[in-house]
Amino acid sequence: MEIFRALVTEDTPLLGVEPSAILGFRDEYPRLVPAADRQAAKSLGQNALLIEEFLVREMQKGNITAADFTSEHKKILLHGHCHQKALAGIDAPAWALGLPENYNVEVIPSGCCGMAGSFGYEKEHYALSMQVGELVLFPAVRKAGETVLIAAPGASCRHQILDGTGRKALHPVEVLFEALV
Repeated sequence: MEIFRALVTEDTPLLGVEPSAILGFRDEYPRLVPAADRQAAKSLGQNALLIEEFLVREMQKGNITAADFTSEHKKILLHGHCHQKALAGIDAPAWALGLPENYNVEVIPSGCCGMAGSFGYEKEHYALSMQVGELVLFPAVRKAGETVLIAAPGASCRHQILDGTGRKALHPVEVLFEALV
């Protein structure tokens, strides 16, 4: 709070690529700081944006347009990070990924990937974490053709997808960067 209080504003937002890290500013920080700092923490949280939220905001302002991207046809399957789905929703990454005119984005109707923070990394939970991934996410990824891109904002989700399916999932920003002309 001491560092960011004077730096982060609507005009100079704090951006992050990892949902759990940036969304902590919205969810946890206002509850963890002393009562006297709660309003400042809430203000900071309102200006702490996921990179996809920032990109959508810039797209809506006309600062980023479809003309900035390839016109190639691509299909993208998007898996949303649990923390992101709970606090911010998956609309921003889906919308941002669909900005290139011929990109077709489909949100995988999955729940948790099974990683759940460090849960899936723990030896005693590994098998259960894989079972959770097998409920919806892994079959959807396996069913996707080789030309279909798999996108997932969460680092742990991307790791889980690779371990569970052998497919490399990309962060939405990676997909958009590759689509720039």
